[in-house]
Amino acid sequence: MDWGVAGGLAAEAGRFDERRLLVLAGGPDTEPLGAANQALDAAAVPMAETSYVGPESGLPCEHLPFNQADSLLGTTRDAVVLDCRTACRPNVLGTVVGAVDGGGLLLLLTPPLDDWARRRDDFDETLAVPPDSLQDVTGHFRSRLVQTLRVHPGIAILDLDTDTVQQDGLTDSAPRLPPDPIQRPPGAEAVPQAIVDACVTQDQVDAVAELAALRSGPRAAVLEADRGRGKSSVAGLLAAWFAAEGETILVTGPSERAAEAFFDRVEDLLGVLDPESPSSNAGDRTFETTSGGCIRFVSPTSLSEHLESADVLFVEEAAALPVSILESTLAVDRLVFTTTVHGYEGSGRGFAVRFRDSLEQARHDLQEVSLVEPIRYAAGDPIESWASRALLLGAGPVPGSVIETASPESVSYRSLDSETLLAEEQLLREVFGLLVSAHYRTEPDDLARLLDGSNLAVRALLQDEHVVSVALVAREGGLPKATRERVSHGERIRGNMLPDVLMSQLRDEDAGGPVGIRVVRIATHHAVRGRGLGSHLLGELDAEFAPVVDWIGSGFGATPELVRFWRENGFRAVHLSTGRNERSGEHSVLVIRGTSPVGHEIETAHGSWFAGRIRGVLRDALSEVDPDVIRATLAATAQPPPLSITPHQWRVIAGAAFGPGLYSVDPEPFRKLIAHALIDGGVDLSDTRERLLVEGLLQGRPWEQVATDLEYVSRAAAMRALGRALQPLVREYGSDVAQSERRRYEN
Repeated sequence: MDWGVAGGLAAEAGRFDERRLLVLAGGPDTEPLGAANQALDAAAVPMAETSYVGPESGLPCEHLPFNQADSLLGTTRDAVVLDCRTACRPNVLGTVVGAVDGGGLLLLLTPPLDDWARRRDDFDETLAVPPDSLQDVTGHFRSRLVQTLRVHPGIAILDLDTDTVQQDGLTDSAPRLPPDPIQRPPGAEAVPQAIVDACVTQDQVDAVAELAALRSGPRAAVLEADRGRGKSSVAGLLAAWFAAEGETILVTGPSERAAEAFFDRVEDLLGVLDPESPSSNAGDRTFETTSGGCIRFVSPTSLSEHLESADVLFVEEAAALPVSILESTLAVDRLVFTTTVHGYEGSGRGFAVRFRDSLEQARHDLQEVSLVEPIRYAAGDPIESWASRALLLGAGPVPGSVIETASPESVSYRSLDSETLLAEEQLLREVFGLLVSAHYRTEPDDLARLLDGSNLAVRALLQDEHVVSVALVAREGGLPKATRERVSHGERIRGNMLPDVLMSQLRDEDAGGPVGIRVVRIATHHAVRGRGLGSHLLGELDAEFAPVVDWIGSGFGATPELVRFWRENGFRAVHLSTGRNERSGEHSVLVIRGTSPVGHEIETAHGSWFAGRIRGVLRDALSEVDPDVIRATLAATAQPPPLSITPHQWRVIAGAAFGPGLYSVDPEPFRKLIAHALIDGGVDLSDTRERLLVEGLLQGRPWEQVATDLEYVSRAAAMRALGRALQPLVREYGSDVAQSERRRYEN
């Protein structure tokens, strides 16, 4: 093999400050790790600056298993070797691409490219959903990946089976003009000259000038960019500046390693701003300044214990943290969130889709700053554009002006199988881009699931051949008895979310037998929301699938709006999870609608049980859930349980509603009445009164907290309002005894 190809590739990468990609493709009789070693040696890449990501440690460099690849977030390496022979994992590929520095190499070890799409690997096993087998998984994702490798500039391919160079990857680009000198922007007089000098691009200087407003609060800033734009460096410069002025700075992120670039800039700048400050403590990157300031990293799990001490909190790779942790940061007056656009981190988009609303409603003045100019590598880097195309990292929905006239009457319903999406690139980009823009969990792995998953299908509404609404649906259930028995004994079952919960958590082993369709994702273009297109798409799904399945359902992070959407389309809640989703910070709700006799039995049985048991859970695991989520979920429950309230209990309820009685002498019948009323929907209560009943009685929150949440002037005022809120419930549902008691106080 002519290893001079690797040397030439590395030399060109260094000359243009770009990255290059080297594919080493070969069968089981070749030695790809040895080939990688020779390639790196020819490219003069030091092993100390190289990481190998894969199943085995076969190179004299850092070794990271696949499940630790995200530790490369926020770091730079001269070379990364990704071993794709046993598994091609899109999330891992997206992560490692961003870790390669300008002038560096990404090496992919692959099977022979002509055969790769036909092979089945360990990642494919995650796409085979029972009762399907591995043979039901397609290889469309890898077929498309190979195509991009073969046509994109900057990518060399060496065939280890034949010892031939299929393409050398050289681009022979023309020399670039040097960038314009960096200028101090107007209004940036407060920024120390040392910070301006430390910035690499005009983008960075402008960002620092804007973020100088963080010297006072309450203020929050969102600093976002593609990877390699220097957002962590900007954050590190700001932190060093503030610490040099005597402030306490906390830094958090998915790992301390993810903040490596941040702390590198802190150390560099403090050496200029405060040369007498001691170096960081060995191992923990803690900095102290002579003015009394300090900078230290705190893990997300222990962050809540330290928030009170922070003058400023920096959150690195915020999109990789659970929303519940992000929401806890709002207790700090001054905040900086750095986040990567286009989901390189493969950690979901909880920050952009879920947490952004909380941030905009918080007490902080909000700044949003974007960086465009790359600093890790030159603008126009071919590997960045390859990764964006291969993983659809920059995919988005079609511009709103193109589909602005869409309505339920004008759109067409279309089934988009994986062969169609593979053949129509623009259609694939629109489908995936709409899913990315609308859902916090869409990530590169989902592209492979969409193209290759054994039980997934795509349905869409199109306006003039452009996607305006899309649903990703999964066939679930149809599980043999032996599988259902294993699930009931604790075995998890892949890709069958609704049957798995019904069988394992809710102990209904028979629920895994009927076949259903779960709506995994549903999204409508932001430009045409509110026109009934999502409901129209559900109607089309129902018309197609209801005749051939037993149920249609979904599971999603519960918000009042989403729960109402599903209820208005005929679905009923059968479960509200007691734990929060780690990424969205929300409790998940399961909804279902039976489409056959056995499906109706599942809906009725679990709906009735949920209506009866939810009351007991609300004062326990669900006591801190948003009361509006509880209200919406109760309203989406099929039917209320029978009211079993004794005559004496009715007298107590009526006495508390209309007279001097107290609910606290026997709270349980009050809770029965309230849950019954909110599920039944027979009484028109104001939003405030419903929240009062939920927080104060169903969730049992302290009345001081209830009064504060609902803006009553005092605990006593909230208690008086409780009586008034109970009155229409007694009138509507009260027995003859209750009505007689009511009249005693009204007359």
